[in-house]
Amino acid sequence: MKFDRQYLLWGLGYAVLGMGLGIYMAASMNHGQLVTHAHILLVGFVVSFVYALIHRLWLAEPSRLVARTQFVLHQLSALVLFSGLALLYGGVLPDTTLGPILGTASVGVLTGALLMIYMVLRSPATAPGVKAVTGLAS
Repeated sequence: MKFDRQYLLWGLGYAVLGMGLGIYMAASMNHGQLVTHAHILLVGFVVSFVYALIHRLWLAEPSRLVARTQFVLHQLSALVLFSGLALLYGGVLPDTTLGPILGTASVGVLTGALLMIYMVLRSPATAPGVKAVTGLAS
């Protein structure tokens, strides 16, 4: 499966998870997981969707190793971040325990973004999607 499709499917999964959490918070009138909800939707859904678009439009043939590393790093970091936030804002574990884990996951998400920038910079400006979007097709 191509990375654009993988990112799209994961992103849609995060969208469902984030919306489900939002509906639960509204129904229970307990908005204690608001931060978790926002991170699931932004880091999970929005960033994954943007990465899907980048893969589809700008990355003709990225290095398989870099692309796979970036994908796995983003997904693992995002899942750890969401889980840690849910445990923190659910009052299950204290900040002293979760702080280092959340910090590491945040650095993982940032490193994934830096790897995406690297892939975009290494991709030729004549990638098929770039031609279609900018009208460079001859």
